[in-house]
Amino acid sequence: MGFSFEVDKTAEGGGRRGRLRLAHGVVETPVFMPVGTAASVKAVPQSLLEEIGAGGKGAQIILANTYHLYLRPGHELVRRMGGVHRFMSWERPMLTDSGGFQVFSLSKLRKITPEGVEFRSHLDGSKHFFSPEHSMDVQIALGADIAMVFDECVETPATWERTRESMGLTHAWAQRSKDHFELHKHSVPWSQAVGDAFEGKTQSLFGIVQGGMYADLRKESAERLVEMDLPGYAIGGLAVGEPREVTREMIARTLEHLPKDKPRYVMGVGYPDEIEEYARMGVDMMDCVLPTRAGRHGLLFTSEGRLNIKKKEYAEDQGPIDASCGCMVCGRYTRAYLRHLFASGEPLSAVLNSVHNIAFYLDTMERVRGDLAGTGEAS
Repeated sequence: MGFSFEVDKTAEGGGRRGRLRLAHGVVETPVFMPVGTAASVKAVPQSLLEEIGAGGKGAQIILANTYHLYLRPGHELVRRMGGVHRFMSWERPMLTDSGGFQVFSLSKLRKITPEGVEFRSHLDGSKHFFSPEHSMDVQIALGADIAMVFDECVETPATWERTRESMGLTHAWAQRSKDHFELHKHSVPWSQAVGDAFEGKTQSLFGIVQGGMYADLRKESAERLVEMDLPGYAIGGLAVGEPREVTREMIARTLEHLPKDKPRYVMGVGYPDEIEEYARMGVDMMDCVLPTRAGRHGLLFTSEGRLNIKKKEYAEDQGPIDASCGCMVCGRYTRAYLRHLFASGEPLSAVLNSVHNIAFYLDTMERVRGDLAGTGEAS
């Protein structure tokens, strides 16, 4: 099917060094995945994505967003273009989310039933309906290596009763997602060509553990999804406004109930120190819009903490963003110039800031992988 996961070493704290083999390539874990919402990691060309970070390796895997691509340009158009890889000229692995979180964020524009979610487009107000089956059809048409089951995210804060009710819907939808995916997974665009590298390979479908901020519900959700025997499991519904210590506790409590021989993915986190902490706890995959979103707003990540390039104190600063960073931005441009670009509203500001931030995230994971490779026991 074009999927396997191997854990080479496990550190005393739980962090794992491994490899995820997907139809479009091998991903070294733990890994950070830049978010390419509309088949574009904002402000960063694909050619740069392939080169930035430690050793010029670039991003090993990126995300695309099911909800946004469904609305524009449409999943059937992307299918006709050969899938999202060919559409955006990205030959490395990709993951698509289910669309559940984006629909959840449209709280005033959606109606949830056991069958699925009716919602209005944030673009033009047009009415749409997402069921687990439709989410699978859209994700199969997009053709990312990893697809996610359709889930419901509960608001924060939410009562235990409300959270359990929502979780039950997520589990029912996960089973429906799996059943439909198994019936139709061979219609992924890139599996149609005979004799090429993708012949016979399919996408992989990951489950999403919910349960809000309740450890007992997280346990129940993990156990229910593990019964479905999916190739990987995500921890969803976090980083939605709860304190960081609660996020950490929910991750730790959920990891206890997920298989050690399958990849574990925390969705939508976080700052550089957070992704390092979670990787050392045993999380294998993470994604977040922060590197590019922060970059567009002038916030840069460095080995000495966060740096706001908008500040006047950098107007004549001849130093790089981070003297210990080897990225192409730090190697060429000064803080003074980057501040000028931002203050002038130059589009290049978003490009350079985002390139540095993504490189910093990728370098952080490269360092963690190196540490994990040198410690612990072989699995």
